[in-house]
Amino acid sequence: MKIITKNQKETIELGEKIARGLRGGEILALEGNLGAGKTTLIKGIARGLGIKKSITSPTFVLMKVYKSTDTHGFLTDRRRYKIKNLVHVDAYRLKDEKGLIEIGIGDYLGEKDSVAVIEWAERVKKIFKGKKIIKIKLGLGKKEDERKIILKK
Repeated sequence: MKIITKNQKETIELGEKIARGLRGGEILALEGNLGAGKTTLIKGIARGLGIKKSITSPTFVLMKVYKSTDTHGFLTDRRRYKIKNLVHVDAYRLKDEKGLIEIGIGDYLGEKDSVAVIEWAERVKKIFKGKKIIKIKLGLGKKEDERKIILKK
Protein backbone atom coordinates (compact mmCIF):
# COMPACT_ATOMS: atom_id res chain seq x y z
CA MET A 1 0.00 0.00 0.00
CA LYS A 2 1.37 3.41 -0.98
CA ILE A 3 0.40 6.52 0.99
CA ILE A 4 1.41 10.14 0.56
CA THR A 5 1.27 12.45 3.57
CA LYS A 6 1.36 16.18 3.03
CA ASN A 7 2.89 17.22 6.35
CA GLN A 8 4.11 15.99 9.76
CA LYS A 9 0.58 16.07 11.19
CA GLU A 10 -0.64 13.64 8.52
CA THR A 11 2.40 11.40 9.05
CA ILE A 12 1.63 11.26 12.79
CA GLU A 13 -2.03 10.52 12.04
CA LEU A 14 -0.96 7.67 9.76
CA GLY A 15 1.14 6.28 12.63
CA GLU A 16 -1.94 6.40 14.89
CA LYS A 17 -3.94 4.54 12.25
CA ILE A 18 -1.22 1.89 11.96
CA ALA A 19 -1.25 1.50 15.77
CA ARG A 20 -4.99 0.76 15.76
CA GLY A 21 -4.27 -2.29 13.59
CA LEU A 22 -1.57 -3.71 15.85
CA ARG A 23 -2.33 -6.66 18.11
CA GLY A 24 1.03 -7.27 19.77
CA GLY A 25 4.06 -9.17 18.58
CA GLU A 26 4.49 -7.13 15.40
CA ILE A 27 7.89 -6.02 14.16
CA LEU A 28 7.82 -2.90 12.02
CA ALA A 29 10.94 -2.59 9.88
CA LEU A 30 11.41 1.04 8.79
CA GLU A 31 13.68 2.06 5.96
CA GLY A 32 14.38 5.51 4.56
CA ASN A 33 17.03 8.19 4.32
CA LEU A 34 17.75 10.76 7.00
CA GLY A 35 14.82 13.14 7.30
CA ALA A 36 12.37 10.77 5.60
CA GLY A 37 9.97 10.82 8.58
CA LYS A 38 10.72 7.57 10.39
CA THR A 39 10.69 9.06 13.89
CA THR A 40 7.66 11.21 13.04
CA LEU A 41 5.73 8.08 12.04
CA ILE A 42 6.80 6.38 15.27
CA LYS A 43 5.47 9.36 17.26
CA GLY A 44 2.07 8.62 15.78
CA ILE A 45 2.33 4.90 16.50
CA ALA A 46 3.23 5.71 20.10
CA ARG A 47 0.30 8.10 20.43
CA GLY A 48 -2.01 5.44 18.98
CA LEU A 49 -0.79 2.98 21.62
CA GLY A 50 -1.52 5.43 24.44
CA ILE A 51 2.07 6.43 25.11
CA LYS A 52 2.28 9.91 26.56
CA LYS A 53 6.08 10.34 26.68
CA SER A 54 7.94 12.41 24.12
CA ILE A 55 9.38 10.16 21.43
CA THR A 56 12.94 10.81 20.28
CA SER A 57 15.19 8.68 18.14
CA PRO A 58 17.43 6.40 20.24
CA THR A 59 20.44 6.91 17.97
CA PHE A 60 23.05 6.74 20.74
CA VAL A 61 21.34 4.35 23.16
CA LEU A 62 20.11 2.11 20.30
CA MET A 63 16.87 1.05 22.01
CA LYS A 64 14.18 2.68 24.12
CA VAL A 65 11.22 0.88 25.65
CA TYR A 66 8.10 2.96 26.20
CA LYS A 67 5.30 1.71 28.42
CA SER A 68 1.75 2.11 27.21
CA THR A 69 -0.66 3.93 29.51
CA ASP A 70 -3.61 2.59 27.53
CA THR A 71 -5.29 0.33 30.07
CA HIS A 72 -8.18 -0.87 27.95
CA GLY A 73 -6.24 -2.66 25.21
CA PHE A 74 -7.88 -3.45 21.90
CA LEU A 75 -11.02 -5.55 21.48
CA THR A 76 -11.18 -7.41 18.17
CA ASP A 77 -12.81 -10.69 17.21
CA ARG A 78 -13.95 -11.17 20.83
CA ARG A 79 -10.31 -11.38 21.97
CA ARG A 80 -8.53 -8.77 24.01
CA TYR A 81 -5.10 -7.57 22.95
CA LYS A 82 -2.89 -5.71 25.38
CA ILE A 83 0.22 -3.99 24.13
CA LYS A 84 2.35 -2.91 27.08
CA ASN A 85 5.61 -2.00 25.35
CA LEU A 86 6.65 -0.02 22.32
CA VAL A 87 10.26 -0.91 21.59
CA HIS A 88 11.91 1.80 19.48
CA VAL A 89 15.23 0.85 17.92
CA ASP A 90 17.57 2.99 15.83
CA ALA A 91 20.12 0.83 14.01
CA TYR A 92 21.77 3.72 12.14
CA ARG A 93 25.10 3.33 13.94
CA LEU A 94 25.18 -0.46 13.67
CA LYS A 95 26.93 -2.61 11.08
CA ASP A 96 24.97 -5.72 12.05
CA GLU A 97 22.52 -7.07 14.62
CA LYS A 98 25.07 -8.10 17.30
CA GLY A 99 24.75 -4.85 19.25
CA LEU A 100 20.97 -5.22 19.44
CA ILE A 101 21.22 -8.81 20.59
CA GLU A 102 23.63 -7.74 23.35
CA ILE A 103 21.20 -5.13 24.72
CA GLY A 104 18.27 -7.55 24.80
CA ILE A 105 16.17 -6.98 21.68
CA GLY A 106 15.36 -10.69 21.74
CA ASP A 107 13.30 -10.17 24.90
CA TYR A 108 10.80 -8.15 22.86
CA LEU A 109 10.77 -9.40 19.26
CA GLY A 110 7.53 -11.22 18.58
CA GLU A 111 6.29 -10.95 22.17
CA LYS A 112 2.49 -10.56 22.39
CA ASP A 113 2.66 -7.61 24.81
CA SER A 114 5.16 -5.67 22.69
CA VAL A 115 5.52 -3.97 19.34
CA ALA A 116 9.03 -3.39 17.99
CA VAL A 117 9.70 -0.55 15.57
CA ILE A 118 13.18 -0.58 14.05
CA GLU A 119 14.61 2.38 12.16
CA TRP A 120 17.30 1.54 9.60
CA ALA A 121 16.09 -2.06 9.63
CA GLU A 122 18.11 -2.94 6.53
CA ARG A 123 21.25 -2.83 8.70
CA VAL A 124 20.07 -5.61 11.04
CA LYS A 125 18.17 -7.96 8.72
CA LYS A 126 19.42 -11.14 10.40
CA ILE A 127 17.38 -10.50 13.57
CA PHE A 128 14.23 -10.89 11.47
CA LYS A 129 15.02 -14.46 10.43
CA GLY A 130 11.97 -16.59 11.11
CA LYS A 131 9.94 -13.55 12.22
CA LYS A 132 7.02 -11.95 10.48
CA ILE A 133 7.71 -8.30 9.77
CA ILE A 134 5.85 -5.36 8.33
CA LYS A 135 8.13 -3.33 6.07
CA ILE A 136 7.59 0.41 5.94
CA LYS A 137 9.64 2.40 3.46
CA LEU A 138 9.61 6.18 3.79
CA GLY A 139 10.83 8.71 1.27
CA LEU A 140 10.68 12.38 0.49
CA GLY A 141 7.82 13.64 -1.62
CA LYS A 142 7.72 16.33 -4.29
CA LYS A 143 7.00 19.09 -1.78
CA GLU A 144 9.08 19.94 1.30
CA ASP A 145 6.87 18.33 3.96
CA GLU A 146 5.42 15.62 1.74
CA ARG A 147 6.37 11.97 2.42
CA LYS A 148 5.87 8.80 0.38
CA ILE A 149 5.21 5.82 2.59
CA ILE A 150 4.97 2.23 1.36
CA LEU A 151 3.68 -0.53 3.67
CA LYS A 152 4.36 -4.19 2.86
CA LYS A 153 3.23 -7.12 4.94
